[in-house]
Amino acid sequence: MTRRLTSLDDLPAAVERPRYDRAAHGFGILHLGLGAFHRAHQAVHTEDALGAEGGDWRILGANLRSREVPDAMNAQNGLYTVLERSEQERARVIGAHGPAIGGDAAAILRAACDPAIRIVSLTVSEKAYGIDRAAMDADAAHPAVAADLANPQAPQGVLGLITAALAARRAAGAAPFTVLCCDNLPDNGALLRAGVLGFARRSDPALAAWIAEDVAFPATMVDRITPATTDRTLADVEALTGHRDLACVETEPFSQWVIEDHFPQGRPAWEAGGAEFVRDVRAHEAMKLRMLNGSHSLMAYAGQMLDLPHIREAVADPALAALVRRHMRAAGATLPTGAGLDVAAYADALMRRFANPAIAHQTRQIAMDGTEKLPQRWFAPASELPARGGDARPYAFATAVWLAWLAGLATRSETPDDPRGPALLDLARAAGEDDAALVRSILDLPGLAPASLAGNAGFTEAVRQALSRIRSAGLRAAMQAELAP
Repeated sequence: MTRRLTSLDDLPAAVERPRYDRAAHGFGILHLGLGAFHRAHQAVHTEDALGAEGGDWRILGANLRSREVPDAMNAQNGLYTVLERSEQERARVIGAHGPAIGGDAAAILRAACDPAIRIVSLTVSEKAYGIDRAAMDADAAHPAVAADLANPQAPQGVLGLITAALAARRAAGAAPFTVLCCDNLPDNGALLRAGVLGFARRSDPALAAWIAEDVAFPATMVDRITPATTDRTLADVEALTGHRDLACVETEPFSQWVIEDHFPQGRPAWEAGGAEFVRDVRAHEAMKLRMLNGSHSLMAYAGQMLDLPHIREAVADPALAALVRRHMRAAGATLPTGAGLDVAAYADALMRRFANPAIAHQTRQIAMDGTEKLPQRWFAPASELPARGGDARPYAFATAVWLAWLAGLATRSETPDDPRGPALLDLARAAGEDDAALVRSILDLPGLAPASLAGNAGFTEAVRQALSRIRSAGLRAAMQAELAP
């Protein structure tokens, strides 16, 4: 049986390995959320920073619930492989990580209280934070938030842990860590700051005032397509490295990280790995969310309805690719001018990335959590287009595709993989064959679409017409009709 990856001693020469002495570098980052994206993105940028300039910036990783990845990494001394898939595959062993914590909130809190930790970074997904975006406040009804407010000394959730750790550091006279949200969320720094402040105000207003004054929450924009690890990933990594690696990830060669440069306690030299430091990330963030993620969601729902299981197959479909291009143009029309964005070049680059034959990014994976993703990806830009003199029809068609996909699940009694999955299923069942009722009931869900869009008769009628066409003639025919001059 092939041995696990536990050291750097007997790797093949073609496998890239750390260019620094791991033991000579201390830990300065605690990262919450050891998913594939973090391991393929922020950890790789940190690896590049350590190789270029060193410093005590290695990463202590942690999962709040699951032990699977922490256990796999601990069995490998924190080492794991990143497999970059393209015409020529590249394997790279990452050494930036050290011990990992899985499912032990008390241990995570102790690590966050260590003055050596100067950055707490996160990739936990929006639903795990427990933040009410509309109110820009902690969501007191969120199970983890409610539990931690009731027992703040033994927090189990994100906001409770951050607040408790900052409180302990303040009491000890230690400098606060920088809180770095790396989730794919608009205004992620401001959003997480609002959540932490809202939580702290409910338990200790003085602490909240100190956090507001002294704790940095820089915003970030992150981008790297990272499919789920499969048996093929494991097999290919084993063939390239000669080792069994249960913590490996696969990804594309492209990686982008735009960061607001506000780190009072210092930071790694992430620019060595291509990170870009700016004063304001919002323009880059909007371009990525609306053009990349927005078109991803369109392909996710349409692809499943057309039996196209991967993005590379969806973008190879001529009609769907044309609709994706149209969607990107509509999204580009909502972006701020004067920010140095080259929308046309970005769209071309996205189409090339989507078509990468070596990346098996599942449409099913992207379709998850639609009610969390679509407000930023579709409904916010769609609500802005009329004021800019633009045409929101591409967004109306995308919305119709999503609703048709939901209706299809309802006919099979399948609950969508979404925080609001049961509610979506109930609404789709209640609407039945009434297209107008389905459009109205879904778009009226609180926090989904802006009132100006949900109440726009022109938009909702365009959605209904497209939905009726999809349900009566099929998506393929509806796509052709949508593209007709």
